[in-house]
Amino acid sequence: MKGNIILIGMPGSGKTTIGTELSEKLGYGYIDSDSVIVASEGKRLNQIIADVGRETFLDIEAKVNSEICADRCVIATGGSVIYREYAVKKLKETGKIVYLKLPYEVIEKRLGDLTARGVALKDGYTLKDLYEERTPLYTKYADVIAELNGQSIAESVEIVMEALKQ
Repeated sequence: MKGNIILIGMPGSGKTTIGTELSEKLGYGYIDSDSVIVASEGKRLNQIIADVGRETFLDIEAKVNSEICADRCVIATGGSVIYREYAVKKLKETGKIVYLKLPYEVIEKRLGDLTARGVALKDGYTLKDLYEERTPLYTKYADVIAELNGQSIAESVEIVMEALKQ
């Protein structure tokens, strides 16, 4: 396999955890685009959103993701990367986009306070609203969909690897 593997999905879908394990298994590098944003802005995600607002945060996120120059890396993106099509297209040019798809109930159990976590929520939105809005976008941009349901990390990595073979 050549090129990058780009993980997209809801907050709590396991992009970071599965991404680090997948990169080790494949002998790839690993990039967490949220960590790149935090390093470049010098603030936690929730603080950036509080300071500049949702739309400006989405622009920052898209800029960071579209400027990642890497090969043979697993890239875990922020859950809201799909709101800026040019960033997703740029990522797609560098590899395969894998949607880590989990049922809403699993995501709901995993997530705590969305604001503290740094989730880019529209005013008045619930987690369910966010899930329903984002799911079609993840599906639209995915080259591969890994159907997960709260398995162990090792099992989830195997499911992603099998999905990549298809």
